[in-house]
Amino acid sequence: MTDNQTWITEVTLLGFQVDPALELVLFGLFSLFYTLTLLGNGVILGLICLDPRLHTPMYFFLSHLAIIDMSYASNNVPKMLANLVSQKRTISFVPCIMQTFLYLAFANTECLILLVMSYDRFTAICHPLRYTVIMSWKVCLVLVTISWAFSFILALVHLILILRLPFCVRHEINHFFCEILSVLKLACADTRLNQVVIFASCVFILVGPLCLVVVSYTRILFAVLKIQSGEGRRKAFSTCSSHLCVVGLFFGSAIVMYMDPKSHHPEEQQKILSLFYSLFNPMLNPLIYSLRNTEVKGALRRALCKERPV
Repeated sequence: MTDNQTWITEVTLLGFQVDPALELVLFGLFSLFYTLTLLGNGVILGLICLDPRLHTPMYFFLSHLAIIDMSYASNNVPKMLANLVSQKRTISFVPCIMQTFLYLAFANTECLILLVMSYDRFTAICHPLRYTVIMSWKVCLVLVTISWAFSFILALVHLILILRLPFCVRHEINHFFCEILSVLKLACADTRLNQVVIFASCVFILVGPLCLVVVSYTRILFAVLKIQSGEGRRKAFSTCSSHLCVVGLFFGSAIVMYMDPKSHHPEEQQKILSLFYSLFNPMLNPLIYSLRNTEVKGALRRALCKERPV
């Protein structure tokens, strides 16, 4: 094994191994999705910053979700698009490892921010009279700071565990970015410690928050059933079901990928799952969480059609 170990300088991302004509189609499609992701989240972030009516805890958390989605997509998608139209699909080892680190950090942060958002909605609906006390700006800042700090620290742990490994001569990653499980396949040493840490992280960052999110929205639904207005119930049910759909798909795909790291999912299936939470989910979040919201649509109309002074 010693003879096969080397200092790795660059790796090749095999990406989507399809016909050249289909690669051009995928390039156009993914470019459109990426543009919509940046545009949708950018509009949401801009409206929240500029409109004083949106300076509330809910939209404060939504602004962080928009930042995460733009950063998450920008970490993975540009290199994927470049590889679709290029014959040279290599990436230096340091940028590859940084891509792994940032992808883990942003994914962890999104899980925790989604949990915080569900708690915010639970407090607003189930404890409306105490909402401003419970969700004060100090509490909001603490929750967001803890989410970002803990996520980056956890990603740093994974990074350190990867860097301790020796890598073999084979430098090909059958993926469109430096995904952690694909990077571990390059190692010549035993990766059981990495697998155990990945599993433990999933329990804490995926299963735990998902259970709390489900409990929060279950309590919300029971509270909604007590609403006398039929229109109010329909609106609340629509909002909760949309949120739960996005949360379920995001958490579900990640759990399938990482709760059993040693399972042999088909590599193309892994790429599709990764594509969902790297591109599709960030594109859908503005539609689900914000652009369907009456207050956000009102802020957008005010921004586009400002009243001229008489």
